[in-house]
Amino acid sequence: MIKNLSLFFLLVIILQIQAQNKNFWESNNQLTPFRIPLPLLGEKINYIDLDNDGDPDVLQTKINGTIPIQWIDDDDDMKKGDIEGDMDSDCLMVDRNKDGFYGGANDLIIDWDDEDGDNVADIQVLVDYSGLDDRGLWKAHYMWFIDTDKDQVFNYIDWNTLMMEGWEHSGRAKFYPDYMGKSIFLKVHTNTWNINDLRYNWENPFLFYDPDNDGLTEMAIRYIDDPKIIKGLPTVKKEQNIGDIKPSVLFSKKITSVQIGIDMDNDSNPGNEFDYDMSLKFSGKGFAYSDQVHKYKSLRGLPQADKYFFDPKWRQLHELIYTDHANGYKLMFERANWNECWFVFDEDDDCQRWERVEFYDPKDLYKVGSKNGGLDHNPQADVAGDRGEWDMDFSGKGKLYIGKFDGRLHLYGAEWGAWRLDQNAKYFQGWQGWRGKNLQPEDLVDKEPDTFATIKYTDTDSNGFIDLIEYDLDGDHKMESKVSLFELNISDTTKIIDISGYKYKDFNNLYKKVANGLWNKAETFIELAKQYKVNINWYVTFFNPKTLREKYYNGFWLSFYLYRDLKHFANIRQDENLINLLNKKYFSCINP
Repeated sequence: MIKNLSLFFLLVIILQIQAQNKNFWESNNQLTPFRIPLPLLGEKINYIDLDNDGDPDVLQTKINGTIPIQWIDDDDDMKKGDIEGDMDSDCLMVDRNKDGFYGGANDLIIDWDDEDGDNVADIQVLVDYSGLDDRGLWKAHYMWFIDTDKDQVFNYIDWNTLMMEGWEHSGRAKFYPDYMGKSIFLKVHTNTWNINDLRYNWENPFLFYDPDNDGLTEMAIRYIDDPKIIKGLPTVKKEQNIGDIKPSVLFSKKITSVQIGIDMDNDSNPGNEFDYDMSLKFSGKGFAYSDQVHKYKSLRGLPQADKYFFDPKWRQLHELIYTDHANGYKLMFERANWNECWFVFDEDDDCQRWERVEFYDPKDLYKVGSKNGGLDHNPQADVAGDRGEWDMDFSGKGKLYIGKFDGRLHLYGAEWGAWRLDQNAKYFQGWQGWRGKNLQPEDLVDKEPDTFATIKYTDTDSNGFIDLIEYDLDGDHKMESKVSLFELNISDTTKIIDISGYKYKDFNNLYKKVANGLWNKAETFIELAKQYKVNINWYVTFFNPKTLREKYYNGFWLSFYLYRDLKHFANIRQDENLINLLNKKYFSCINP
């Protein structure tokens, strides 16, 4: 009896252990799934020796009890008894649709490559397939990560859903993929069999810069090779020979758009991992880059495993073609032919996107919402809080200047610009729900503003400098006041800033100059207010800036409020001399 009870309790313990292991690795548990589930206890593991050398080259099993997976051992270090492959030189294939074929339609493949032979991956490629009928863009992913800063971070997969989720993060901006530090990725949203040349890509590349080596990104540059999409091609057949498939996505082999995001004040830190302040976008004919060849010896996978892939071409590559950290910035100025330059500045400092401050479109000042024809027509743009300017004929060549009229950076050559004020950042850099509910912190705000103050800027004489400033501060969609620099007998011209040779430190120094200039201007108006006995203590919240950002923000707003107070005081006294003095000092500030 006692023996039987002992066996019974032993069996109960074993079943409890099995249940605990099974439950933890089943999909859709509530913890963040950073790793692929391990095979459940008792799950069969099949080993295959492809090269007849006596050790396994392929490990086949199932995850969650139903989903077939296999590991290909590209560096020949797999042993019988292993329950998973390694992440330095192996390839993981997930048969998501359970059709018995691991490397085809609707399957997920992740391949790691060790370029320098130190048993640590330097490159990761993700192939996230959609259906064979998908001959266009946006449903699939072909994506390379190149780990230039050796932090071993690559892409991110939600292993509960078996989907690539490159937008997932903890907190506001600690993204799980390798967007932080110095890194490179290349990406296009299509199936590999659609692409005419797998050495090229659409985001080709996305470069992340970390000049101070703090593990955080100070600048990012996105290079776009917009492909031609051939429509009307027949659906691909499962039994079709890969060489007989006519490509539907044809890369131009030219970079036709470049977008730069810059953390001007370098204030990113843990808890605030991304904090870009300014972005520039260059568009046009761009530049050819076929000579930007990067050769790699580790990309070629085990040849005997090609049979597992519907499209093995990407496993047969020996090079990728893209601009890099060393040459990309230089090429976009020296080699490119641009038609337009757009500028945006995150005035409410709430942008914590990983790419850039998203751009406003040169559209209606007041229309609001995604694809609705307003400044925030772009579904990734902030509905309010940013300042956009547009040089639609590229007359300014991407150069900047510090405006005398407000002491801030502006785009030289811009025909006009606009600032939708979100003074206290009530509306977080909104993604306007484009990814659905509960995916971003800002989704907690369920209503976009339809009333906000707006300032419009215009270059009326087409000399590249803003000279007309119009104000709608009550948000009634009517400009209640305007200031013409010419009517004030103030020149709109100032020093032009050529950024073509800039390094990150130059942008940072430029921001310091702007922030200090704005604070100096505020101190000038503090002294004026004291001189005319205007009470400054209403604005004590601005008096003690503790960071560069606060000097920038506090300096601008303190000057603005005191200028308005002083002007009201002068109007009451009908003191035209004082009004003229105030206008001169406010709209012709010369930044040191």
